[in-house]
Amino acid sequence: MLFSADFYPTQEEAIAQLGQYFQSPEEDDVDESGILQVLHKVELKEADSEYLQARTANIMEKIPEIDEKLNQAAAGWKTKRMGKVELTILRLALYEMIYDDAIPEKVSINEAVELAKKFGGNDSPSFVNGILAKFVSKGTKAAGENRAAEETQDLQASQDVQASQDTKAPQDSKASQGPADNKESEA
Repeated sequence: MLFSADFYPTQEEAIAQLGQYFQSPEEDDVDESGILQVLHKVELKEADSEYLQARTANIMEKIPEIDEKLNQAAAGWKTKRMGKVELTILRLALYEMIYDDAIPEKVSINEAVELAKKFGGNDSPSFVNGILAKFVSKGTKAAGENRAAEETQDLQASQDVQASQDTKAPQDSKASQGPADNKESEA
């Protein structure tokens, strides 16, 4: 459904066609050998159909914004040059990453890469992964950087404690010398 977004002259027509997809009757044909081939059959519960229509329509409405972000991130690969399969996968994943808080970014990226493996060319998974990696939220990166900074501070504090104990050790050993040790030094 989302794949067909670029095949219609206007966004409104693409969304209208989306509605027709679910309302179309089953289509079938008989091939040359007499075998019945189903060309179109939508078997979804009403709630699932409504969800898919609304979700796809929302993504289609955001395509100009999503494509602008993709064009900025994909050095040398404008959306006009991208394969339709890869572009559709990127649009879906980027929509999820930016506009859908219910889906974690890592899940969106992983699913996009899996779709690219299944439906794209040999280089599609790495292409999709490389572009989507540029969109990992700064919040996620900041949390990782903060964690690394905390670990560095913990390590530094541990080293400071160790150094403090090392400098105290010789003083402590002199203080712990018994009277017999002091007699030797006096003699």
